[in-house]
Amino acid sequence: MEKARVDSWIWAVRITKTRSAATAACKAGHVRVNGERAKAAQPIGPGDEVRVRQNGFDRIVVVRGIILKRTSAPEAAKHFEDKTPPRPPREEAGFVPQRDRGAGRPSKRERRDLEKLRGY
Repeated sequence: MEKARVDSWIWAVRITKTRSAATAACKAGHVRVNGERAKAAQPIGPGDEVRVRQNGFDRIVVVRGIILKRTSAPEAAKHFEDKTPPRPPREEAGFVPQRDRGAGRPSKRERRDLEKLRGY
């Protein structure tokens, strides 16, 4: 067993919660194998780099072993090497202004103030 489907593998190593979520991520283009967009049935093997986009950040893992069944987290961690860079602290992340719920559309003045704040 040298190859496995990419959607099955990312589910088995617990990158996604369900196999259908892994397939949906592949269809949406959120999964890349060695820099190329991956379809759900694309075979992967040891040494391949898999990037999965989750919550706006890429999770980068290198395949160390093939696993087809979902097992415990410590057992699954033996089959990949995590190369994901640490996320920036919240202080460095850009501030995203949010409107209060139910406030409706911004008025023309508020829209201009928002554009000035954003630098448009």
